[in-house]
Amino acid sequence: MTGMKHRTGFSILAICMCAAGALRAADDWPNWRGPQASGVSAEPSLPTKWSGSDNVAWKAPLAGAGISTPIVSGDRVFVTSQLGAGISRQGPRLVQGGDAAAMGEKALGGAKGADPSKTTFIVEAFSRSTGARVWERRIEAQGDLTATHEKHNLATPSPVTDGKQVFALFGTGQLVALNQDGSVAWQRHLGKDYAPFDVPWGHGSSPVIYADSVILLCDHPSSSYLVALDTRTGKERWKADRGKGRSSYSTPLIVPGKSGDEVIVNSSERLDAYDARTGAHLWFTGDANRFPVPSAVFHDGIIYTSRGYRSGPYMAIRPGGRGDISSTHVLWTVPTGAPYVSSLLHYQGIVYMANDVGVLTAVDAKTGERVWQQRVDGVFSASPVGGGGHVYFVSENGDTVVVKAGRSPEIVARNAIAERALASPAISSGRLFIRTDDHLFAIGK
Repeated sequence: MTGMKHRTGFSILAICMCAAGALRAADDWPNWRGPQASGVSAEPSLPTKWSGSDNVAWKAPLAGAGISTPIVSGDRVFVTSQLGAGISRQGPRLVQGGDAAAMGEKALGGAKGADPSKTTFIVEAFSRSTGARVWERRIEAQGDLTATHEKHNLATPSPVTDGKQVFALFGTGQLVALNQDGSVAWQRHLGKDYAPFDVPWGHGSSPVIYADSVILLCDHPSSSYLVALDTRTGKERWKADRGKGRSSYSTPLIVPGKSGDEVIVNSSERLDAYDARTGAHLWFTGDANRFPVPSAVFHDGIIYTSRGYRSGPYMAIRPGGRGDISSTHVLWTVPTGAPYVSSLLHYQGIVYMANDVGVLTAVDAKTGERVWQQRVDGVFSASPVGGGGHVYFVSENGDTVVVKAGRSPEIVARNAIAERALASPAISSGRLFIRTDDHLFAIGK
């Protein structure tokens, strides 16, 4: 009973801390998919029409290549990249039975570095207001380089910040904590400390912040685990071993549960939930999935998630269960139709998704029943975001399809910037931040 009271108190405290942080920095986008990891902005008005030059507040060149999402904190925008080609090879395509390149699916481009034999990781900080580069930190790659899919590299995980430090993870297992001025607070090499980062096609899961811990999902064939490190020192707080042979490219999601906060994990074996405070395993559901990329979202007590791979399932789950919850906490499941790569978006009572080759779908969040479906041109890897009454879908060729939120498919605009874009956009202070192979765009006045 004492332990239960302590856990519940810790959960309430963590939620209060998050709420206080949101009040202090309402305009920030501090991690993958924003302040609640939902892809939703509370801002009432956002730009809906632009081009590569019109309605662009600023455009900044990037020092390297990558597809990680930019994050925003205070007057800083942080982006991670890679210099040097590393090791890449052609992998599974989203486009099937057609000319992938002609339809907009291409290999990673942009700055690769003059020395192809040397790989360097980069964290850049830009002024949110002007786009001027404030500082740049370079970290030399150490150890063996995992071969990645040609559409991305070892700088795929998005950075995260607690407002004090910026945490950046790279596909070798190197994790760096940077102070606001770009100086190094501490570093870890998880690929050496625990096990090699050898997941096929390269690591993609981003770190997440919980209270004073940074949590990382490392599901790799040689060793699979979930680990929480102290944000101040990098020392291990807890580690949940998940066996061998698993793989995941998905970022964990932290949600409040019945008896404490839960870490939701999408992996090749199934969906799992862990105690965010201790790492204890709580519940599981779902079947095996070959390439689990999407991350879950949470709204009004319900988890909405898809599993990934080709036209896989998507579902709504109530947290707080124990053991196999397939028959007790899964509210609804649609067995097919979800995107391969991009995550779902819950916005104003509707769940939105863009599949791999240009089919936008909206379903009722309460039932999973389809509300509307619309085909548009494009290949979609970036996850959609919502704000100001609109939903934004960024395609790989740099076009953003803007849809008015609602129960009918009303396309407001299709905005082209003519640069390859796989990163999901960020939203802050009335602007959209879109990262391409070569540039960081601040869209809006």
